Amino acid sequence: MNVRTKTEVAEETRHREPLTRDRIIETALRVMDDEGLEAVTMRRIGRELGVEAMSLYNHVEDKDDILEGVTERAMNEFEFPASTGDWAEDARAMAREWRRLLGLHPSVCQLLAERHKPLEGVATYRAMDSALGVLRRAGLSDRDAAQAFNALGGYILGFVMMEQGLMLGNDDEHARQHDLALEALQGSGLVNVMACFPHFTDCTTDQQFDFGLDLMIRGIRGRGRGSVDGDR
Repeated sequence: MNVRTKTEVAEETRHREPLTRDRIIETALRVMDDEGLEAVTMRRIGRELGVEAMSLYNHVEDKDDILEGVTERAMNEFEFPASTGDWAEDARAMAREWRRLLGLHPSVCQLLAERHKPLEGVATYRAMDSALGVLRRAGLSDRDAAQAFNALGGYILGFVMMEQGLMLGNDDEHARQHDLALEALQGSGLVNVMACFPHFTDCTTDQQFDFGLDLMIRGIRGRGRGSVDGDR
């Protein structure tokens, strides 16, 4: 008697499910999260779904179409923080949520950084609309709100990308690497680097993120006070 394991049954059931665009996008996102952007190929996605790669073209145009869908799927996982009525606190909450979301899907950072066109689909703009509303409530003109949005987005995106490597952090491995670098710089004459370098691992990544975010909030607050209503 051939007794199949639960895993084999589940795998067979998964392969029998109808092939859809949603399943393709979901599978691509999972592969990307687990193994990185380079692992996302038509052949790999087909293998994961138990179909030939050519079958995917009945539901998507090409790999770029899949990556577009992956970006949209990830962006739609944004969880809108409840408004506090304080624009600064709301801005902090939204920034932290973006950091959380991009941390879950680090390869999406690369996709966003390499984009040469705006995002597609109304759903992907809902978080942007909310963020722009917060910035306008801060007293920024429409032009300044757009620029502040780009500045905040660039900060969050860059921070998450640095967070994935050894640029940021205060765990044992980060501390060890910083100690090695500091030792190599002894006698270099780089007075400012030598004075500040030990402090790069003094605080957690959360503290570092909030420090930078506070600097930006202060800048927005100052800019908001000087906004001219006629610029709206």
